[in-house]
Amino acid sequence: MILYHGSREIVEHPLYGKGSENNDYGQGFYCTESLELAKERACPEINDGFANQYELDLNRLSVLYLNQGGYHILNWIAILLQNRIFPKRSPIARQAHEYILSEFLPDISGYDVICGYRADDSYFAYAKDFLNNTISVGQLAQAMKLGELGEQIVLKSEAAFSRIRFIGYEIADGSIYNQRRMEREDRARSAYLQNHGSDFLLNENELYVRDIIQQRVKNDDPRL
Repeated sequence: MILYHGSREIVEHPLYGKGSENNDYGQGFYCTESLELAKERACPEINDGFANQYELDLNRLSVLYLNQGGYHILNWIAILLQNRIFPKRSPIARQAHEYILSEFLPDISGYDVICGYRADDSYFAYAKDFLNNTISVGQLAQAMKLGELGEQIVLKSEAAFSRIRFIGYEIADGSIYNQRRMEREDRARSAYLQNHGSDFLLNENELYVRDIIQQRVKNDDPRL
C-alpha cells in the first residue's frame, strides 16, 4: 500500500508513540492514499509543505476498516468522542456523549492500522450538530461525504511502524495547495448549509440523537 503524509517537514522515520492523543483515532501516524490531499494537508498556511511518500506492508497486520461492513457512523462518532475534545454545552449533547460512548464504542486496542473518516474542522462541526440533535444519523452520514476527503489510514502499533518504508517526498506549493485546501472546505461547508435547508429537513423517519437515547437504541439496530 502506497501512503502519503502531508507535513511542514520531511518525515523519513515516523516514530511510534509520538503525536497528539487528541486526534481522531488517538495517537498515531496519520496518512492518506491521495497525493493531492496530502499536499493540501501539508499547507495549512501559504508556506510550502511536503507530501511524504511511504510503502506500508500490511502482511500480518490487523487492520480495522471502519467504513466497511459491521460498522456504522455511530461507531466512528464514539471513537471521535473518546479522543477529540467536544464542547458539551447543552443537556442533550452531554447525554448523547455519555450514551454513545457506552453503547457504540468499538474496541480498537487490538488493531495495528485503522482506516476511516477524517474529521477536519467542517466535519467536526457536523458531528457537533448531530450531538445537539440538529441533524439525524442519516444526514450525518451524508455530510461526511461532502468535500470528498476520502479515508485516512492511521498507524497505531509498533508492528505497523516497523512495516512502513519511506520512499521520498514531493514539495507542496503553499500558494497553490493552501488555496485548494480552503476551497475544498468551503465547498463542503456550502453544500452542508444548502442541504441543511432542503434535503436535511426534519424527517420523522430519521433517527436523531434524542431518539437514540430515548429509545435506548443499541449497536445492532438495523436502522443504523
